[in-house]
Amino acid sequence: MSLPGPLDIEIPSPVEAFLIQKNLKILVKDIGFQDQLRNKGFGEKQDLEYILQPYEALFLIHTKRLVLKTRSVKHIDFGTLLSITLRHDRDMLTKFLIYRDLRSRGYVAKEGFGFGVDFRVYERGEFEKKPAKYVVFGINEGIHVEATHFSEALDQIAKMGKNAVVAVIERRGEVTYYKVSKVRFSNNTNISRINDKNLIIANKGILEKD
Repeated sequence: MSLPGPLDIEIPSPVEAFLIQKNLKILVKDIGFQDQLRNKGFGEKQDLEYILQPYEALFLIHTKRLVLKTRSVKHIDFGTLLSITLRHDRDMLTKFLIYRDLRSRGYVAKEGFGFGVDFRVYERGEFEKKPAKYVVFGINEGIHVEATHFSEALDQIAKMGKNAVVAVIERRGEVTYYKVSKVRFSNNTNISRINDKNLIIANKGILEKD
């Protein structure tokens, strides 16, 4: 299923990138292509190279905005790249599904802080102007999450002054978002709670209720 037309306006023509399979590096060499991607929040410069994250490349191939090559292969399709990336990162499909959903809603999402499957997410129009407002965690439906690790991550995110959001991947691949809060009981046991009444993500973006 293709995403809607506005993406065609964001990047007017497909860009070219090169895959180095050994260390799963996706390079964009052309300066013009780099500028197109940078302006829309895709990729970043690392030392002297411009690098796309694998989930970014998957998204751009999925939306027909990227032509990915190797020295011997002129065109790597979505399925092939996904198979390659899964050998390096078993969570890649989860990352792609969340990234695709956020991008389809008009949000810029960047690599997270190492809490698991997480992204820094910027309010619309605030990328490169203000820090990311949200940290979005990815969880597959039915998967258990260790409460202690999750609680510690929430503490770190709160210290950063950001809002924690859980993205739950349903079995059909749909993504549902929940704002996360913490409650403290009288026995001093911390419990993380998912609260879907405080924050929703609709087609127009992340909307906080009063």
